[in-house]
Amino acid sequence: MSKETLKVNEEIRAKEVRVVSAANDQLGIMSLRDALRLAGEQLLDLVEVAPTAKPPVCRIMDFGKFRFEQQKREKETKKKQKIVTLKEVKLRPNIEDHDYFVKLKNAQRFLADGDKVKVTIMFRGRELSHPELGRQVLTRMAAELKDLVILEREPKLEGKNMIMILAPKVVQPQQQSQPPQPAK
Repeated sequence: MSKETLKVNEEIRAKEVRVVSAANDQLGIMSLRDALRLAGEQLLDLVEVAPTAKPPVCRIMDFGKFRFEQQKREKETKKKQKIVTLKEVKLRPNIEDHDYFVKLKNAQRFLADGDKVKVTIMFRGRELSHPELGRQVLTRMAAELKDLVILEREPKLEGKNMIMILAPKVVQPQQQSQPPQPAK
């Protein structure tokens, strides 16, 4: 329920409404004028919460407080969101060991940050006639990272590139049971 979809007080156009009090008590069906008067006596607002119902359901509440709490909840859910990005590590099929380990270390760092890693083997010229060499490099990397990753996408040749996608394993926090403290 957002500010744009909710009608408040005089914005409500129904002749009769079902009214719910601030304490969640059903007050029954009454005319809009009586419902507005009742809300005004309590120094609260009449808010249409179910406009499609017959008759529409309105609730007596402090709309400013409701909107503030709703914005607070939305802000809190945005804080808890984790945005996963896709990082890329590019290799060649005939890569030397030192270069391979540098790329492996980069992939480990990306995975530790919680990002997915796209490992790409780039083929040029005649290298494309031996895709098994690229597949060996990708399977070697997947085998060395098997404790940290889930293989999200198997190595697959797409044009002149062979691509594999690795996702970090979700580590479940272990419940640490505390030994009972002796009574003093």
